[in-house]
Amino acid sequence: MAIQGIEQVIGDLRGVSALAANRSPDPIAGQAPKVDFAEVLRSSIEQVNDVQQTSQDLQKRFEMGDENVNLHDVMISLQKASLSFQTMVQVRNKLVTAYQEVMNTQV
Repeated sequence: MAIQGIEQVIGDLRGVSALAANRSPDPIAGQAPKVDFAEVLRSSIEQVNDVQQTSQDLQKRFEMGDENVNLHDVMISLQKASLSFQTMVQVRNKLVTAYQEVMNTQV
């Protein structure tokens, strides 16, 4: 998952949260260039999926006895896939929390 994409999502969340609480947005978040939120989210999910697919492919090749794949590479790819998935889940949790804050804001 791209670090810049995650930072952009977190910056957007901070801005929305600040607006929901009737505060001025964080100046750091306001300076970020405008990016299509849906596209950033979609590309991040695709990157996580690619990492998981690569990891599964290496794991299957190792299990089938491919001499070009060693256990070290398989374990590293499994950890990368796990970490990227956990990061995606945390970003999703932040998005849900931000959505709930916006929905609970009284007009």
